[in-house]
Amino acid sequence: MSPFFIKAIQLLLSLSILIVLHELGHFIPAKLFKTRVEKFYLFFDVKYSLFKKKIGETVYGIGWLPLGGYVKISGMIDESMDKEQMAGPPQPWEFRSKPAWQRLIIMLGGVTVNFILAIIIYVALAYAYGDLYIKADSLKDGFHVTNTEIGDKLGIKTGDHILAVDNNPIEKLGSLPLEIINGNVMTIRRDGNTFDQDIPIDFIDKLLKMDDKSSFIYPRTPFIINEISKDSHNQGVDFQKGDELIAINGQKITYFDEAAPLLEQLKNQQANFTVIRNNAEKTIEAKINDEGKLGIAIGSLSREELEKRGVLQLEDIKYTFLESIPAGIDKGVSTLGNYVKQMKKIFNPSTGAYKGVGGFGAIGGLFPDAWNWRAFWGTTAFISIILAFMNILPIPALDGGHVMFLLYEIITGRKPGDKFMEYAQLTGFIILIALLLFANGNDVYKMIFSK
Repeated sequence: MSPFFIKAIQLLLSLSILIVLHELGHFIPAKLFKTRVEKFYLFFDVKYSLFKKKIGETVYGIGWLPLGGYVKISGMIDESMDKEQMAGPPQPWEFRSKPAWQRLIIMLGGVTVNFILAIIIYVALAYAYGDLYIKADSLKDGFHVTNTEIGDKLGIKTGDHILAVDNNPIEKLGSLPLEIINGNVMTIRRDGNTFDQDIPIDFIDKLLKMDDKSSFIYPRTPFIINEISKDSHNQGVDFQKGDELIAINGQKITYFDEAAPLLEQLKNQQANFTVIRNNAEKTIEAKINDEGKLGIAIGSLSREELEKRGVLQLEDIKYTFLESIPAGIDKGVSTLGNYVKQMKKIFNPSTGAYKGVGGFGAIGGLFPDAWNWRAFWGTTAFISIILAFMNILPIPALDGGHVMFLLYEIITGRKPGDKFMEYAQLTGFIILIALLLFANGNDVYKMIFSK
């Protein structure tokens, strides 16, 4: 099966789980407070449904438009815009007849379930898999900046150690790129000196323009040869898979990044390359082309092999069930915190982060190309955090909009009029459609013009 369909299936399954549980978060307290729920739908049933069945007073169904889901609660101004129902006198089973505190609990139920679900998933992942990561302060000779343009923009160089971002010490190397994206100031150690470096406000805009948007910072690794490329000018040369390049024309190198400047100096020349093969040194003569390349595919060493060489240190944490609970909570809270930081960047036009906003295509891209349950559940937990945060925003038509008006009612003792709520709901719906078009339009634009 193609990677596209694997991602699409994971996205559909993940969203279905999250939507159903989110709506259950509204449904259960509504039923507890004896409020009638007329519909419970996965996806939207515009004009018709793929499936529906009435059980008791509620119609359960699946719509054909996979843009979300909903529960239709009697006596409530919602996306159904049922003005006829609202024109009649309030009934005891209707939402509008319930005390404000009950209505508040009903409206907060969805986002509460989404956040709790994310915590539960993170707890389960911590218990099942533990946490294996590279200790950021363990890199023997700093990190490798794989994109010099980005490095120059940030003011970082290969060999640097980034100790902290916004005075928060960096513990895991894998978290460093995100910390830089969300941060404002880095603390760097270079050649024994420690200093602070401001992160340019438009750094995200620069990063989004990169062809390769994967991490721009990696541990420094040895130069390991995988194979000679099929169209290489060095066909027939005795490079073999697993060879480790340790010298060029007698000049020693320890890491892959040290080879590039030497190859650049030797363009269009023959050179002697010393490699280690089967624990013995071997010298091979090969040509460097006019681009400063050898025409070989680069191999790699595992994190465990790099640790054996003393290049870095791994931290492998195993959790008992009780230990996994605080670990999962911490993961959920930190993920939400990081997402809030990203949203602040998005709403600041100077950062250019809004250009990276995506819709369903971007969300689908979070899933791996091959089925992996650990990755699936980790991504599902992250999306659940996103849904919780986005739904609590104070925009009419979202849960947060209803919460905003309910808090106003509780504080002032005055309930907003039905006509006002209708207009607010309509305005919020227009805002959501605009955001949806912008996000998915960004996906289409990037798909077309990134080729």
